[in-house]
Amino acid sequence: MANHQKNEANEMKKGEVVVVMVPFPAQGHLNQLLQLSRLISSYSYTYNVSVHYVASFTHAHQAKLRVQGWDPLLQPNFHFHHFPTPHFHSPPPNPNASVQFPAHLESSFEASLQLRHPVAALLRDLSRTARRIIVIHDSLMGSVIQDVASIRNAESYTFHSVSAFSIFLFLWEAAGKPALNLKEVKVKLLEDIPSLDGCFTLEFLNFIATQHQFKKLNSGNIYNTCKSIEGCYVDLLEGLEIYGGKKQHWALGPFNPVTKMTTPLDTNDNNKSKNPRHRCLEWLDKQAPMSVLLVSFGTTTSLTGEQIKELAIGLERSKQKFIWVLRDADKGDVFSSSSGEGRRAKLPEGYEERVGGRGVGLVVRDWAPQLEILGHSSTGGFMSHCGWNSCLESISMGVPIAAWPMHSDQPRNTVLVSQVLKVGLVVRDWAQREQLVAASTIEKKVRRLMASKEGDATRKRAAELGVTTRRSMDEGGVSRKELDSFLAHITR
Repeated sequence: MANHQKNEANEMKKGEVVVVMVPFPAQGHLNQLLQLSRLISSYSYTYNVSVHYVASFTHAHQAKLRVQGWDPLLQPNFHFHHFPTPHFHSPPPNPNASVQFPAHLESSFEASLQLRHPVAALLRDLSRTARRIIVIHDSLMGSVIQDVASIRNAESYTFHSVSAFSIFLFLWEAAGKPALNLKEVKVKLLEDIPSLDGCFTLEFLNFIATQHQFKKLNSGNIYNTCKSIEGCYVDLLEGLEIYGGKKQHWALGPFNPVTKMTTPLDTNDNNKSKNPRHRCLEWLDKQAPMSVLLVSFGTTTSLTGEQIKELAIGLERSKQKFIWVLRDADKGDVFSSSSGEGRRAKLPEGYEERVGGRGVGLVVRDWAPQLEILGHSSTGGFMSHCGWNSCLESISMGVPIAAWPMHSDQPRNTVLVSQVLKVGLVVRDWAQREQLVAASTIEKKVRRLMASKEGDATRKRAAELGVTTRRSMDEGGVSRKELDSFLAHITR
């Protein structure tokens, strides 16, 4: 009897499909694949899958510490794997660099490539008991998962962490801009697309090229987007034969939780979270609906002292309420003490006390729960660097964007947000990226978004797109159908 039960348990285990996530070690990338893990693991019993998330000790801890909307440690079918990587230099960011790409992180990127052998060992170990191994890897980690090709029951899928709009333009241009049937996909390509000048360092462009060589190994492509947002660009990607032939594409986003806070949190003890709420959320509870501008430039941007001063003055003069998340870009190791506490940005004398005392603004210098802020009913705008993670969180919460691109895909995301989707405006045009943005310009842009008829119309469009995006994740919604299609495919 005991042997029969043991054999039965082994057969059940053998029938399981194991999904292994291999993220790139930068916050926006870590978070997206952790949130995709949440989505897939929520259907684990329906499709008999388990999810494994692979990273270095440092970056796994970073991802766990900052995740919003769920607790991965409470999921019985979700597992972290922490592997050591070689020591890497973790310098502070340089806000005065001519190219604002976070070059100070490049040593941590290179160190992450040493995960290849421990990842291969893990995959081989899992493959002994699983029916199939599904590796979902960041497009920038292709070399790390290359040994998938030698494992009989394993296949890989490339996750693209940027918008379909941006990745299409990048791949289309790299392929020499082949002719497209634009009538069939009902899209018009814009003529004033920003170039990639100033978006990356030469070293990182070489890093991208090296990783993209491994795309031929994949069995399909995954995007953190929704067809109701970028359906035509997903269609264009499906038509490009640049992966060694046509492959399947799935738009599974938004990966982030899409529950929007419509009223302030109840103060009843039964409704309080076990974890204390961030003070900025309590401050938001006291503000009028859609009256607050969130100002945050992500985890890879550091403004110069002069630009911080101009931004501070512009925000105050706009007379609009704001939450400003003022912190330097992450170091490669966010827990490292080798560089001390890091720079504490200097504001005009008495600034925080003045805006705080009048109830006009709140300056937050630590980690802030961006998704919860965007989902709060009092938030009516988001001044952002336009990283795709931030764009999609803002879109899914129905919040319009004041776009201030800094590097990478952000200039092109700005075009998507402001010209294609029309749910935002531009604070600084990419062509003027080397110029200081004056306080007077910031003041005008903030008022335009938060206190004008044009801003109200933009906010209405953003709210409508937010509703459509959130509904896409419901039963029968376009993203839910995509997720069901992907899960059915990998468990076939």
